[in-house]
Amino acid sequence: MFLTKQQLVTARTLGVAMVVSMGLASCATYKDEFAGINSRLDQLDTRVQGAAQSAESANQSAQQANQRLDQIEGRVQQLERAPRRTPRG
Repeated sequence: MFLTKQQLVTARTLGVAMVVSMGLASCATYKDEFAGINSRLDQLDTRVQGAAQSAESANQSAQQANQRLDQIEGRVQQLERAPRRTPRG
């Protein structure tokens, strides 16, 4: 029933090998999880960049519209100050 020295060394080696293999297997699981997280972060980054480009485009369009309004504002004020014409008739 008693284990020999050789059997104890073999059992200890087998135990260490099992612990190491379980540890490495859990590392692989974490690598998969990190890869999934990185993939989602890349997708979010792409979406954020797209939203930033859309916002910049909208800002430029708004600035162009404001410039056009500024250009016609003087003409509108001039027309409002002009004397009223009397209708013919």
